Amino acid sequence: MQPRILPPLLAAVALAGPAFPAEPPRIVPAAETTPFYLPMQGLRAPANRFFVKCDASRAARREVYAGRDAASLYGRAEGGFEFVYEARDGQGRPCVYPFAPWLPQVVGALDRTQYILRSSQPGTRVTFRTPDQWATIDLRLFDIGRQRVHFEMRDIGLDFPGAIQPMGALHLEALGAVRPGLITAVIRRSRLYGGKNALFVPSGETMLYVEDSEIAGNVGTNVDQEHGTYINGILVSHLRNSSWHGQLGWKDQASGHQLKDKAYLRIYENVTISNETAGTPPSAMPLVDASAFGFTWSKGLRLRRLQPLQAPREGLVDLRTEIRYGAPGLYPWPLTAGPGWRMPPQPLAALDRLYLAVFQDTTVESFRREPFVFRLSPTGTGFVPGRDVVTGNERTTPADQRFAALAFNTRGTAARAFAPGGWTFADPQLPPQGQWLLDRDAFIRHALGLIGR
Repeated sequence: MQPRILPPLLAAVALAGPAFPAEPPRIVPAAETTPFYLPMQGLRAPANRFFVKCDASRAARREVYAGRDAASLYGRAEGGFEFVYEARDGQGRPCVYPFAPWLPQVVGALDRTQYILRSSQPGTRVTFRTPDQWATIDLRLFDIGRQRVHFEMRDIGLDFPGAIQPMGALHLEALGAVRPGLITAVIRRSRLYGGKNALFVPSGETMLYVEDSEIAGNVGTNVDQEHGTYINGILVSHLRNSSWHGQLGWKDQASGHQLKDKAYLRIYENVTISNETAGTPPSAMPLVDASAFGFTWSKGLRLRRLQPLQAPREGLVDLRTEIRYGAPGLYPWPLTAGPGWRMPPQPLAALDRLYLAVFQDTTVESFRREPFVFRLSPTGTGFVPGRDVVTGNERTTPADQRFAALAFNTRGTAARAFAPGGWTFADPQLPPQGQWLLDRDAFIRHALGLIGR
């Protein structure tokens, strides 16, 4: 990324006003809470806090600060940071900043630090809009180790239609955490468009929570390998009251997925996913590419497929086992078939000993009658030496599999809930000891408890 030159240091001295200006009156949205499993206690207030003015920044086409100027950091921040962007311009309209946000390099100890980007008025989204091919928010935190780090973005829009260089419009490049180290990332009331993936999260000890947001697509040039969102092998992806669409399609390629999610635990609540794009052909791939390794709990998932130029790949949600994305220690049981496991005669009585995917109240709207909605792939017998690629899938039997998928009340333009094969159950009668899997919090406690989280 090509860094923007900071304003002269003398500007920090010349600016008048309080160290941090009072924010205007606002209507605060409903109380913001975080899921019970996110350990938010003990985080430190950011050591560096800045208020960015709207009209002055628009005129200068770079951040202009009220009070303390970010030039005082010399490009490096220690102890966390918070950037507050003035929500409205002088005419009372939500502010549109004609550049990508500038962020300092993070230095020093990371433990319990926070990195926050937000609008000055909760519920009023500010937008950063630029055709710059390098545009991104790239949070770069390396060698986290056993430290605890938190990132939060609230009421922010990223509109980067030319950003073909960075990995993501929002790229959470937080690496190197080992237990008990943890990165939490919370995204609220935001909209992301641009980058090779509109949202990219690398593997690691990360918990991601997205609420009331829109992931509106990517602009990458390798459309068969890039996705609207790419969540790698992290601990948790919890997506709530949000939508995914706009993965860049191409006329002679199947293209990527709207949501590629390889988290250990995936929670989808009231989520809409569509292959609708902004002027390019819709992707022919399944809308969701998820890992069967781990756990999925979904309620109120809405799937919408428009007709692509290619013949569509079968299925809308693909639970795959070809590659292990998370670190081996992330999973409570082996991921490949072996002599230590045989499926019991009554799988529904063994739900607490299986990798599970549970889908409740899924609706499908498609240009055709889909042959099925969900596919659960079988796992193999081992890994390619030195790689995370699973081999021997064709040599396993159903009894070897430790994976089950259940769907309740699936409706819409689809012939059936599941593709043939695998331990899949549509509208099953659960035994009393299996009722817990319909309860979101009980499901989360079970999945995270298996790995001591």
